[in-house]
Amino acid sequence: MSMLKAPRLVLASASPRRLDLLRQIAVVPDAVDPADIDETPLPEELPPQHALRVAGEKAARVAERHPDSWVLAADTVVACGRRILPKAEEEAQARQCLRLLSGRRHRVFGGVVLLLPSPDGTPPRRLERVVRTDVTFKALSDDEMASYVACGEWRGKAGGYAIQGRAAALIRWIGGSYSNVVGLPLHEVAGLLFGAGFPRP
Repeated sequence: MSMLKAPRLVLASASPRRLDLLRQIAVVPDAVDPADIDETPLPEELPPQHALRVAGEKAARVAERHPDSWVLAADTVVACGRRILPKAEEEAQARQCLRLLSGRRHRVFGGVVLLLPSPDGTPPRRLERVVRTDVTFKALSDDEMASYVACGEWRGKAGGYAIQGRAAALIRWIGGSYSNVVGLPLHEVAGLLFGAGFPRP
C-alpha cells in the first residue's frame, strides 16, 4: 500500500451535478470553490475552443486561491453548427433553444482542465481534454415544448435542457458520453486524475 499523501483536490464549479458525477466514480473533492468569470463567447470562437477556454479560466482563477491543490474545472457547451446556445435563464430563451433543437442533431462539447501545482513555484502543470457528444431531439410539438418549459428544469442549463431530467423523454438518440451532456465526461476525467497519480478509490 502506498504511503504517499493524497493530493488535495478542489472542484472549481458551482454545479451540484458535477459534484454528484465525481462522487459516482468515488472521487470526493476536498473543497468546492466556484470561479466567477465572464463566460461570454469571443468573436469567431468555435464551440470546442470556447468550452476549453472557459474551463481553463475557471481552473486558473481558483488555482490562485488554492496554490497547493489540484484544481479541476469543466465547462459544457451546447452547439447547433457553429452557434453556441446560451445557458437559458428566461422562458423565452428556453423556448428558442427548444425550437432550434427540435428534430435535429446537435453537439455537446465538454472542456475539462486539471491543474497540478509545481513544487518549485513555476506555473501549474495543465492537463486538458475536449469531449464531444452528439444528441438528437425528436420533433417537438407545441404542447411538448410548453410542458417542458413549464417544468422549469431548463433554468441555468446550457442549451435550455437537462438530459438527466424530463428532457430524457424528448431525446431520440445520443452518440458518445452521456455524462458529458450532464456536465462532466467521467471517462476522460478519471483518465486525467488517475493518470496523473490521484489515488484510485
